[in-house]
Amino acid sequence: MKLFLTGAAGFIGSNYARHVLATTDHEVTIYDALTYAGNLASIRDVLDNSRCDFVHADICDTDDVARAMDGHDAVVHFAAETHVDRSITDGSAFVRTNCVGTNVLCDVANQVGVDKFLHISTDEVYGSVEMGSSIESDPLEPRSPYSAAKAGSDLIALSYHVTYGLPVVITRCSNNYGPYQFPEKMIPLFTTNLIDGLQVPLYGDGMNIRDWIHVEDHNIAAQLVLEQGIPGEIYNIGAGNELTNVDLTHRLLELCGRDESFIRPVEDRKGHDRRYSVDITKISQLGWALSRSFDENLAATVEWYRANRDWWEPLKKRAAL
Repeated sequence: MKLFLTGAAGFIGSNYARHVLATTDHEVTIYDALTYAGNLASIRDVLDNSRCDFVHADICDTDDVARAMDGHDAVVHFAAETHVDRSITDGSAFVRTNCVGTNVLCDVANQVGVDKFLHISTDEVYGSVEMGSSIESDPLEPRSPYSAAKAGSDLIALSYHVTYGLPVVITRCSNNYGPYQFPEKMIPLFTTNLIDGLQVPLYGDGMNIRDWIHVEDHNIAAQLVLEQGIPGEIYNIGAGNELTNVDLTHRLLELCGRDESFIRPVEDRKGHDRRYSVDITKISQLGWALSRSFDENLAATVEWYRANRDWWEPLKKRAAL
């Protein structure tokens, strides 16, 4: 199988490309615009593989997408603007990439005639969940410009399935963490700050709850959906590792050998969702399960950032983090 991977010079996509090349005989094309979070250093080892090609281009450019996608069997669509804080400052790039870009990809995929179109989405489209867990049929209630744009992209992808029969499947995942995550996100930002003896900015009262899943577990699930998912269906992916932000911060403090004086409370994010939680019955029925515990994966992640300063330090300097 030949896979067309959008945004795979970013965090989840680069790890997915690595996973596919290591566990299958598939060929992959990485299609990435290399915006601020896309990084060739994240895929240097991947590009050494003879089964991997790279195209530097924008998913909003129909002609470039058409030339690059032709001849591929499936699309796995990671490309997206993802940082909520940036969307609050300026949401226009989120609408362009997440909505317009997804529309271009679906249109070209329909013309090319791919066998599967896997759209990678987020649990944030369900909005804040005070009790229980979101199921795939729940209404979408996005509350940030980021999650609204992702919800829009989900609906665009599904519309191509209903209208044209494009074999779309969607995954909605909880918070990913692991190697090669751009250091504006909580775990890599806090970890690298603590390694350097800097304080970490904790929003509000620190009691917002997120479910944390290691990127490898996410990608195993995504691959399963690509292979076995039913077109037109949505699959939640979560780990059941629900933690308050302050609890996660304390775990990172312990792993980095720092005390509570390294916590710097800051004003809460505008419209900050209190809790996300997804029901994973549907993905579990495909045979998916977590590979390792949260504590093991978090410790391994901290060690990865400790050992790979040459990857993250230039990114933090460039982004003034």
